[in-house]
Amino acid sequence: MKKIAIIDADLVGRKRHRFPNLVCMKLSAFEKEKGNDIELKMDYKDLNQYEKVYLAKVFLDTPVPEEVLSLPNLTYGGTGFFYDKAPPLPYEIEHHMPDYHLYDDWISQEIMKGKTKKEFNEYINSSIGYLTRGCFRHCPFCVNKNYNQVERHSPLSEFLDPKRKVISLLDDNFFGHPDWKEMLLELRATGKSFKFKQGLDERLLNDEMCELLFSSKYAGDFTFAFDNIQDARVIERKIVLARKYTDRPLKFYCFCGFDRAGKWDREFWNRDIFELLYRIEILMKFHCLPYVMRFARYEESPWRGVYISIARWCNQPNFFKKMTLREFAKLNGEQSACYRYLDEFEKAHPAAGYFYDLRYGG
Repeated sequence: MKKIAIIDADLVGRKRHRFPNLVCMKLSAFEKEKGNDIELKMDYKDLNQYEKVYLAKVFLDTPVPEEVLSLPNLTYGGTGFFYDKAPPLPYEIEHHMPDYHLYDDWISQEIMKGKTKKEFNEYINSSIGYLTRGCFRHCPFCVNKNYNQVERHSPLSEFLDPKRKVISLLDDNFFGHPDWKEMLLELRATGKSFKFKQGLDERLLNDEMCELLFSSKYAGDFTFAFDNIQDARVIERKIVLARKYTDRPLKFYCFCGFDRAGKWDREFWNRDIFELLYRIEILMKFHCLPYVMRFARYEESPWRGVYISIARWCNQPNFFKKMTLREFAKLNGEQSACYRYLDEFEKAHPAAGYFYDLRYGG
């Protein structure tokens, strides 16, 4: 029996992390099946005592001590290290049923410290996996930009735990696969709630997709993406189509701070703020919720604080639904950084005032 440590770097290195690492769970199951002793390691101390250490991370900005990466007993990987060039797992690991109990002891310890069971819902109640992988959009900022099509990846049975209430799907562009209907009907037939954590491609929706999707037992908000102002008209048309089938909340990831021309100059930063506000206006009009996601280089913007303020407003639906951006800034106080950032941008660009006073559902 080998003594093996598994480190979920995002869990160790981030303040909040509410979703388990699928690779870590598959590695754990694979090694346990071989009779090895597995420990979910919560720090980087004394790693030389293990015969093998697996380290995985999803996010690029999750810190990992540099000296750890040179350890002879370490194997590391994931998009957090290699982004779009992450090497695939060996087939027998990639297609192994995950070890859904890898995090159990850690969860118990966290609850004993005062956290609630609800905070670990994804760890406790979800079956997690991919029915499909890949995309054909070639978005330059996306981890899937090197794919040319959507491919079948795993059968549902490969990761479905009958005891778990929810199916959490990590598919990149589910409706981009020609067999979407067959797979969606299989999901519905389980009788379980399911959700697409990465969102769905609104631009692909048709009547049949809408009828089946919106009548399903879906967990949480339906989530899509509105990343490019050039898609405004098609997004509006598809929201109108969706509204024929559901009144439930539609949430849209709104990516910003990425210059497709690669310049990141002042002209871009000014335009990008306005394009973000315009996308928010469109979503407001149709009673949809934006969720602002910022590319890391927004930190370089002269309007960094404006990005932060807009994201804080949008990403808290209780505020977004009840008050305008200007009212949100005033709620923070006229001496606050939020108010100052927005005020400075409006003084430089008076046209921004129109967007500041827009109201959800107004």
